[in-house]
Amino acid sequence: MELRQPPPPLRVLPVEGRRLRTRFLDLPRRLYAGDPAWVEPLRIERRHHLSAGNPFFEHATGALFLAQRGDRVVGRISAQIDRLHLEQHGEPEGFFGMLEATDDGEVFAALFGAAEGWLAERGMRRVLGPFHFSINDQCGQLVEGFDTPPQILMPHGRPYVPERIEACGYAKARDLLAYRLPTKMEWRRRRRGDDRDGLRLRPFSKKDIERDLRLVREIFNDAWEQNWGFVPFQEKELRELGSFVKYVVPEEYVLFAERGDETVGFIVVLPNLNETIAGLDGNLLPFGWAKLAWRMKFRPPRSARMVLLGLRRDVQKSLTGARVVFRLIGALQEALLQRGVSELELSWVLEENRPIRSVIDSFGAEIYKRYRIYSKELG
Repeated sequence: MELRQPPPPLRVLPVEGRRLRTRFLDLPRRLYAGDPAWVEPLRIERRHHLSAGNPFFEHATGALFLAQRGDRVVGRISAQIDRLHLEQHGEPEGFFGMLEATDDGEVFAALFGAAEGWLAERGMRRVLGPFHFSINDQCGQLVEGFDTPPQILMPHGRPYVPERIEACGYAKARDLLAYRLPTKMEWRRRRRGDDRDGLRLRPFSKKDIERDLRLVREIFNDAWEQNWGFVPFQEKELRELGSFVKYVVPEEYVLFAERGDETVGFIVVLPNLNETIAGLDGNLLPFGWAKLAWRMKFRPPRSARMVLLGLRRDVQKSLTGARVVFRLIGALQEALLQRGVSELELSWVLEENRPIRSVIDSFGAEIYKRYRIYSKELG
């Protein structure tokens, strides 16, 4: 009788140096092999995200960990502490993120053990996640909607992961919802409203990009300050978004609502570049850049994602606030239709945000993905 060899021992390593960082980035490609809904992100962007050049690390610190059996990587995780979150909320809370692993409870336990130990050593008493790396970035673990690809700057996941996370002592903190809204004629009819409400809409100006980025940051930080998990956008973080908007996003995809001399709200929609980079295997070299340029010119994305919507707090609960939201979302439809966009994702929306959800529901949108933020108290 042949005896089965025991598996190699499991060990968790801190990610130090280029070789381990490359293995950290390589793991998802193997885990999602055969998953038609997965879109591999561009490697150049992911490398920058993990580097010291990411503006997040100007107000945060973190660590990356790999789980290995022998020489085979079987899991990864990040642990991070955001000084801005600590200052904003006054609680000793740290985060985990970048979680990917094989369907093995021992691997998940070892990864969380490393991340939790790193956070506890630095005085954290509670863990929240996943955040990649902050609430202003990709966040949430996919728990519903595995059969469709993620939109730009939204994560994907395997169906077994939520159960494995919960088995490590984590419980739901909040759910984040993604809505899908087809750009149909019914939506167009809803757009038409009374233009005599004193509101004026204007598109983003790439010529005055500094002015408009300041407005986005000012209104976002005012509008979201009382929301769960809020961390203020920093100037350098907005500049990164601004670079993307400047070169990739049509001006009419970013709209401002003005009342008199005051800007009271804005909306930002991004073309779903995941459609464009699908099949590039994360690489722009040697020929990926040419394919990307050709697709952007001759086969642009047919879907888009509304990533930001902000209203100044003094109008949020007023009739004016509701009108602003209706006007902004409605006005975008014309631009999307003219660009051939057939579907808009509105994400993410806090499950508990009933006011904005009621507005979205009135347009006939449906929830088609759900992401979860988990929490755990440290002993």
